[in-house]
Amino acid sequence: MKLLKPFMFFLAIALSSCSSVKVATDYDTKVDFSKYKTYAFYKTGIDKAEISDLDKKRILRAIETELAVLGMKKSSNPDMLVSIFTKSREKVNVNQNQNNFGYGFGWGWNPWMNAGMNSNVHVSQYTEGTLFIDFIDKDKKELVWQGVGTGALKTQNREKKEARIKEFVKEIVSRFPPGKNK
Repeated sequence: MKLLKPFMFFLAIALSSCSSVKVATDYDTKVDFSKYKTYAFYKTGIDKAEISDLDKKRILRAIETELAVLGMKKSSNPDMLVSIFTKSREKVNVNQNQNNFGYGFGWGWNPWMNAGMNSNVHVSQYTEGTLFIDFIDKDKKELVWQGVGTGALKTQNREKKEARIKEFVKEIVSRFPPGKNK
């Protein structure tokens, strides 16, 4: 039972740390983002993303949902184009958990104390995915905003995968337009 508690604590920490999406954005500071009211998907860019067509559809649907929340409309004559790009890589986590069962009195270092130490090493492997969402000014043909989300991918089943994609997109698009949270 003593070993189970540290393991459960570690598992809770590991699972909660895997659920977050780290987001970074970059944008052209000279652009007035309030002029963007409509969008369309940039097929040429989206076709280059090296993921399944099903995952592309999931990402695009999630983007549509989040842009609708911002009041933007999909249009055949848009103000901006939306493109995506993806990357993934395998990651390995190595964590060491030490339980101290030693005995002793007072201050100081005792070389015999390590006899009571129990060390557990936990190794886990997962796929880290990165999703780039680009907003391109249609008239100038220039990138004006980019959001990048990175986090662990969950591909156990379709529902979890879809939920994770929605989470990635929501976290990224929530940072648009720049300065809205000031």
